[in-house]
Amino acid sequence: MVIERFRDNDMIPIYREVRDRGRLMPEGLTYLNSWIEPDFSRCFQLMECDDLRLLQQWVLEWRGSGATFEIVPVVTSEDTRDVVAPYLDPP
Repeated sequence: MVIERFRDNDMIPIYREVRDRGRLMPEGLTYLNSWIEPDFSRCFQLMECDDLRLLQQWVLEWRGSGATFEIVPVVTSEDTRDVVAPYLDPP
């Protein structure tokens, strides 16, 4: 999960860049979906990759754009259930 913050809650410069240049993602990084807060302060982007360096490379493509990024590795609920399942019943 990538949490993107827009400088001064102004997403227009970022949307303009995406329209004009695309998402600037390196090969192997996949955009899955995103959600924007109603006040435009943050965008939550679900991304997928096998190598976290791809996220670093992507963030570097956006330096100077007015956006900042927080990268939060997440695990799907389904995968987490598989890990937790053996612990649900007492030994």
